[in-house]
Amino acid sequence: MKTRTFMASFLLLISPLLFFAITFLVKVDSVKASFMKNSITPSSRIVEYLRLKVPAKYRSEWLMAEEKSWSPWLAQKEGFLDRQLLWDKKKEEALLLIFWSNKEYWKKIPQSEIDEVQSLFEKVARELTHKDVGNPFPITFEGELLPQ
Repeated sequence: MKTRTFMASFLLLISPLLFFAITFLVKVDSVKASFMKNSITPSSRIVEYLRLKVPAKYRSEWLMAEEKSWSPWLAQKEGFLDRQLLWDKKKEEALLLIFWSNKEYWKKIPQSEIDEVQSLFEKVARELTHKDVGNPFPITFEGELLPQ
């Protein structure tokens, strides 16, 4: 009788731990499966890195132009993962980090499509900043980064 009571108490004690362990293992396997399904591995991901000149007085206009042009377009692109928009107050410069599942998805986008979205961005930016010509937020650097 004491053995049964001990076993019952022991099982009641460890059952939450077993439940947690099994749940954790299932979640880890599903994350692995998702990465494998989408062929996204840390070694294949790539980050597009851009810097733009963005004066402090036009910071909100830059963000609005981004939201009306690049944001919806990127959201539809195969391989697009995420984007971070950062702003350096001291340099009055924007830093854009665009995360792609791999370089092939990023680089297979036709230049004509990119030019079309860039034209829309510049048109919206000019309207918001009341400029007549040019790009109010010119690109000062383009590059790529590899996540480690």
